[in-house]
Amino acid sequence: MSDEISVHDLKHRRDAGEDFVLLDVRAPDEIATASIPWATTIPMMEIPARIGELPHDKPIVVMCHHGGRSERVTRFLTANGYDNAVNLDGGIDAWAISVDATVPRY
Repeated sequence: MSDEISVHDLKHRRDAGEDFVLLDVRAPDEIATASIPWATTIPMMEIPARIGELPHDKPIVVMCHHGGRSERVTRFLTANGYDNAVNLDGGIDAWAISVDATVPRY
């Protein structure tokens, strides 16, 4: 599996009914501003303490605002045995621009 996925590929996988986790690692105030309702939310700084909440048997797509924090979390997950983790290229901002214009941009 590649270490990055586009928002278009994510939408295609969701529309096809694929079973995966969309992990939103942004801060609670960011999630309150703009979110994808079906995402699992764990702030980046809580990932090490809460890593056990993430499944090993499903792909994990990690998302933040633009992709920087989620890239770091993806590397952390991969280093901790999550070979199924990928970064969402462009984050929720790219999702709002290219997939779902109802998601607010900030």
